[in-house]
Amino acid sequence: MTDAGREDAGAGERLGLGVAARMSRYLMVLTQARKMGSLTISSQQLADYTHVNSTQIRRDLSGFGKFGKRGVGYNVEALIAEIRQILRTSEQHNIALFGAGNLGTAIAGSDIFADHGFNVVALFDTDPDKVGTRVGNLVVSHYDGMREAIRDNDVVVAVLAVPSDVAQRVADDLVASGMRVIFNYTERLLRTPPEVTVHTSSPAVDLLYALYFYLV
Repeated sequence: MTDAGREDAGAGERLGLGVAARMSRYLMVLTQARKMGSLTISSQQLADYTHVNSTQIRRDLSGFGKFGKRGVGYNVEALIAEIRQILRTSEQHNIALFGAGNLGTAIAGSDIFADHGFNVVALFDTDPDKVGTRVGNLVVSHYDGMREAIRDNDVVVAVLAVPSDVAQRVADDLVASGMRVIFNYTERLLRTPPEVTVHTSSPAVDLLYALYFYLV
């Protein structure tokens, strides 16, 4: 890693929040570009899709090595592999999904996580009409068996697509089971210990963010 990369990564080779966020955005665009058949991509194309300045993109990537060629751009497949290594997501990681409603089944049936090396290995619900039904390659399991399933499947991330009024209870149970990363699709603000990372995803917030730049 170059000195610039170390400076951005900080102590212990850990990326700063800004760098990690941008790298994740680059990876999202690169993964989609690969699915569309693109073999190469330029820093300007990455800038157009991520709204990150092309100079910043080149600086971010050059901090970890020399990836692109002037006039040619970046090899999409190679850059995906490099960024996944930088983000420490080169290996497969298992996810447990909570909630087999409309949102949960949509997530379970999509490639949104699989494209980035995450496997949804378990889907839980408490509704007896849903338990035992099949969603894609998954069979909905009863919530009561979540601790054993998390342990047996080496689950590292929990995704909440449950009603907001039960989200905190599910989060509490996950913390008690040892879960340290929770991806929250509900509108509930979750209270968790400092060592637990909670990321809340809201389409409304993303829309407000995009609308702000349109209005100003």
